[in-house]
Amino acid sequence: MSELNSLLDPISTFVATLDASNPEACERALNAEFPVTSDEVQALAKAAMMAVTSGAICNRGEPNLKYSRVVKPTESSTGVSIDAVLMDDVAGPVHTHPNGEFCLCLPITGQPTFEARAATWIVMPKASRHVPTVRAGKMLILYWLPQGACVFG
Repeated sequence: MSELNSLLDPISTFVATLDASNPEACERALNAEFPVTSDEVQALAKAAMMAVTSGAICNRGEPNLKYSRVVKPTESSTGVSIDAVLMDDVAGPVHTHPNGEFCLCLPITGQPTFEARAATWIVMPKASRHVPTVRAGKMLILYWLPQGACVFG
């Protein structure tokens, strides 16, 4: 987990500087700074999947929808939490993002999409509400929540 956390830290620091009120600008910034195809993000994806396989993360839920908190929102995490969800052609529970949500979408098997988009960064604006949905395969999604704020239901 320490390798995974060290790979997450620079992204957390960057996410803390972004304003989810403008999701398109955030997505452009994240895709420029941390492209999904970059060596850095690919190393993060590998470390995250090793953590999934070992049961360190995504160790709760059902077989096609596994999740866990990876990092709590603390001063050392720049006030953002990081959660992980492994979704296999499924819709998750409806929830609201009071402060926004910054999602790194990593395909695992098939040709999965999250919110109808493939491997990319997706930013949900402040106060947005949705039913997270992965179709056509399995995807690992790492998501940063400012102050850990997420309201289910």
